[in-house]
Amino acid sequence: MAYDAIVIGAGHNGLAAAVHLSARGWKVAVVEARAEPGGAVKTQELTLPGFKHDWGAMNLSMFAGSAFHARYKKELADQGLGFLPAPHCFASVFRDGGHLGVGVNVEQTVAGIRKLSGHDADAWLGMLADFKETAPHIFGILGAPMPSWRTAGALWRAWRQLGRAGVYRLVRLMVSSPRDFLTANFENDKVRALMATWGMHVDFAPDAAGGALFPYLESMGNQAFGMVIGQGGANTIINAMVGLLKANGGELLLDSPVKAIGIGNGAATGVSLADGRTLTARRAVIANVHPALVFGGLVPAGKAPRAFESKVQAFRPGLGTMMIHLALSSLPDWSASAELGQYAYIHIAPDLAMMSRVYAEAADGLLPAEPVLIVGQPTAIDPSRAPDGRHILWVQVRLLPAQISGDTLGRIGAKDWDGAREAYADRVLDIIEGYAPGLRQKILARRVFSPLDLEREDPNLVGGDSISGSHHLDQNFIFRPVAGYSRYRTPVKSLYLCGASTWPGAGTGAGSGFMLASMLAK
Repeated sequence: MAYDAIVIGAGHNGLAAAVHLSARGWKVAVVEARAEPGGAVKTQELTLPGFKHDWGAMNLSMFAGSAFHARYKKELADQGLGFLPAPHCFASVFRDGGHLGVGVNVEQTVAGIRKLSGHDADAWLGMLADFKETAPHIFGILGAPMPSWRTAGALWRAWRQLGRAGVYRLVRLMVSSPRDFLTANFENDKVRALMATWGMHVDFAPDAAGGALFPYLESMGNQAFGMVIGQGGANTIINAMVGLLKANGGELLLDSPVKAIGIGNGAATGVSLADGRTLTARRAVIANVHPALVFGGLVPAGKAPRAFESKVQAFRPGLGTMMIHLALSSLPDWSASAELGQYAYIHIAPDLAMMSRVYAEAADGLLPAEPVLIVGQPTAIDPSRAPDGRHILWVQVRLLPAQISGDTLGRIGAKDWDGAREAYADRVLDIIEGYAPGLRQKILARRVFSPLDLEREDPNLVGGDSISGSHHLDQNFIFRPVAGYSRYRTPVKSLYLCGASTWPGAGTGAGSGFMLASMLAK
């Protein structure tokens, strides 16, 4: 069982690497410990028959706009890849009963903002115009290995087209906190909260340096391009990539946990599986696995420099996540407006103060009194995910402690997630009920995954960290996952890393897998 490359982990980054290498003539095998590919991107009947829930990722806009998808768009479509546009992208609800929404209709978005502030409506339009100029340069940086001549080229093109002042603004955006960036541009607290919530998706509280970029990209990107979800489920991208891999002659081995990565003469030589099989890699072993699980785990301690191993083990996870999946008789009745039933995402994070509070509480090990909630309504866009007339709700709870030291409200006594899971889910539902009265009467079934459950299902989600490592500045760009090793290589020859723990980080863009494979294929 000899291959040119062996990929450990059938998440979307590992599959992207395998697809590209197999298309370039490499003999590739992907080995996956679970019975199903996809990692955190999978669709399952988690509550009742016929109700198809996205276990983790739901928003596939990053994949749809990725370089990998652009390269293999036709081939993936031939394998059944399907997207559905969500013209009403995201909205925030507020304590006073108001709301703000963003969709592809610019006039509608701006009209909502103008009711709060004429200044902010004009600032939004100005930012959107600026986004259309700066976005190609930002995506050029995010889509290049870090560091590389491509990165330098992207910066040079930005300098040529935007000028010195434009590049300074770009760099300042990348290092600013959400609060500083939003305060500098908008005067209304609701407009600021609307955008700042995106930072909480990726572990950036309002005052964390480097957190402004994601709110900027998501807010302006959704306004300019809209959002897409997977037709029939997020696993449409996984199914299509698996089909394309096999069409290229690649292999996928499921139910095949890796026991160890073979090392000989300082180089990776293959993998040993838990069932006793040994697979040999002639050219590369690619671990689409959290680095701390690779070194000191799959690679025995001492096979890499001690300094490198220590830095990998110190790679800091982001705060935890809870997922709540609901089967519903009908969509929530949002009290702010009936039009909220059309949106893909509803954010319940009404102000920057509560965002700062929840981050601090979770970081201290406390169960937050009022977590940030991302409420996904996929059946508002894709009714096929539930039986006729029925719906599902996808609720991501951000941010939570991996280890519980107490409860901010003093009502939940359990100090472990198995004991606290259902009680905390009830707290979440109470919060949603405050914005959508009658929700509980619509629930036909529910399934809750605590941070501990997420890690049990996918060990890469350490402590329930859905982004596989904090994206704060000391762990991003050239520091992801370890300074000096941001280009996917490791100190062990022929052993490479990809996935959300590597540059450019979390999301469904398949950037690390595709960039690594492109480098190897040369």
